[in-house]
Amino acid sequence: MKTKSVRRRSSGSNGRPAKLWQLRLYVAGQTPRSVTAFGNLKKICENHLKDRYRIEVIDLLEQPHLSKGDQILAIPTLVRKLPPPVRKTIGDLSDTECVLVGLDLRATN
Repeated sequence: MKTKSVRRRSSGSNGRPAKLWQLRLYVAGQTPRSVTAFGNLKKICENHLKDRYRIEVIDLLEQPHLSKGDQILAIPTLVRKLPPPVRKTIGDLSDTECVLVGLDLRATN
């Protein structure tokens, strides 16, 4: 799996650009878990960040040196780069509620 980006962006209701969410998903090849994580992330973004997100997929089999910058210890790992602060979620992102809380898109109960 090569490094790739999915970009979605639109204007907010006031005509200014909406806040852009920059997400980085670290994977190791096209394993079932990596493919599932990407699919789950894309679905979450479409449902909760419509047109306000950018996903960068980094395959650590092809670019292992990139894991150092975000201190990646397990894969798949999702890193929210923007908006600050940086947040991380590990796993295939199948627990939508956990991912939403981890990304700070939904408050904990």
